[in-house]
Amino acid sequence: MAKRRRGSRRAENQEAADLAAFERLVDRALAGIPDPFHAALEEVAVIVEDEPTPDQLRDNGLGPDDTLYGLYEGVPRTEYAADWAISPNRITLFRWPLEDDFPDRADLEAEVRMTVIHELAHHLGIDDERLDALGAS
Repeated sequence: MAKRRRGSRRAENQEAADLAAFERLVDRALAGIPDPFHAALEEVAVIVEDEPTPDQLRDNGLGPDDTLYGLYEGVPRTEYAADWAISPNRITLFRWPLEDDFPDRADLEAEVRMTVIHELAHHLGIDDERLDALGAS
């Protein structure tokens, strides 16, 4: 007898549709970033993951019951130097925490946009304290 795959095709199709819808929100958020900040996106990979890893939580001073909506990993522009070695700069957006905390589509879209801006600001060298003062945290 042939083995049957776990889960249904319907569930797999729904998951793919949910991911595609989330990625469209990210694309809209990225498209809405004005110049000159938009040009900085060429230096950063923007990716979507389901949720942060335990290492990402720990490295950011968070416990296993905490979560992140987004994370910038790389070398901020303000720290580039003449001997700067190329390292991958990336912004990761964590879909499940965002979808869980913002079930309303409009609220989710607004939070995705805010998260993208927040993480891009880190790439531009703006720290959390300054983002708090600007109301962008």
